[in-house]
Amino acid sequence: MSPSGKAGPRGTRKSEPRSRPSGGAGKLTAGGRPEYVLRLYIAGQTSRGTQALANLQRICEEHLAGRYLIEIVDLRENPALAAGDQILALPTVVRQLPEPVKKVIGDFSNTERVLVGLDLLRPKRRA
Repeated sequence: MSPSGKAGPRGTRKSEPRSRPSGGAGKLTAGGRPEYVLRLYIAGQTSRGTQALANLQRICEEHLAGRYLIEIVDLRENPALAAGDQILALPTVVRQLPEPVKKVIGDFSNTERVLVGLDLLRPKRRA
């Protein structure tokens, strides 16, 4: 990402100065925005945060390819940002778009749990 905030590699873009974009936003809506905007809250470059980002990117590529943008918010750099989305634990992903807002906490290693939590997949019914 260039310091000016213009488009960088893989079609990512910075929508707010407080975040670092990641992931693919190749297919945009008519308004030029990705269909899904996910905000990942982490606390520095920890192994847990790195794993959460890798898992989230994998899930998005498999299920939302080209239709998403991941904004990374490092709360070590700006802890006050946790209040806006009521972040109580890390890492947390918040689905900003489409509304309504949805949240999932953890390392996102359980793909089905993440998809259901972000309302991207209906839970399987148990017999």
